[in-house]
Amino acid sequence: MPADRPQPKVIFLDAVGTLFGVRHSVGHQYAYIARQLGAIVNDAALNRAFFQAFKQADPCSFPGVAPEDLVIEEYNWWKAIARQTLTLSGDLDQFSGIKFDDFFSRLYSHFATAAPWVVYPEVRATLQQWQGLGIELGIISNFDTRIHPVLQALELDHHFRTVTISTEVGAAKPNPHIFEVALHKHRCSPQEAWHIGDSYREDYLAARAVDLFALWLRRSKSP
Repeated sequence: MPADRPQPKVIFLDAVGTLFGVRHSVGHQYAYIARQLGAIVNDAALNRAFFQAFKQADPCSFPGVAPEDLVIEEYNWWKAIARQTLTLSGDLDQFSGIKFDDFFSRLYSHFATAAPWVVYPEVRATLQQWQGLGIELGIISNFDTRIHPVLQALELDHHFRTVTISTEVGAAKPNPHIFEVALHKHRCSPQEAWHIGDSYREDYLAARAVDLFALWLRRSKSP
């Protein structure tokens, strides 16, 4: 914690890439599920294709969608990315018809468990230290509603008073609205809050743009 700054009322953290990361790689997790269905795939090619598809996709937010329809929108958003990933990697022909639906259903459920994730080594002790100082903790993430079972499975949920995600807010970082919603939950001003995340644009610059003190966490490599 910077010695030249007063203790914040709340520290917000990004989720994926900040608190926990994908074990090995996204491509590895795709390949793990694909091989269960007999597909012959390459982890590295899938990983490259995933990040290309993810970059091309619209933000993971659904403004104006009724809460009861949100899970369907999330599922279809990720299904489109999975299909584009397999298309870019040249593997889609192995998943004709219902086989792709089966693959994606398994993949989507897989990422709602602890299995594909790993908590970074310093995270638990750091969260406990901040809580011991009386600092409130919250998550601000461009994630979907699976974050709730993931946090529970990773035994991180008890650290956080609030979880603010793009799909529920209808706005994804760097949109300032997601930060405003999170601040309102803690009834604090931007000057009383910090934000920590691994994305220079979506975390560091976006938080600074709404007057939060921001820290850019630069992870050296994937877990």
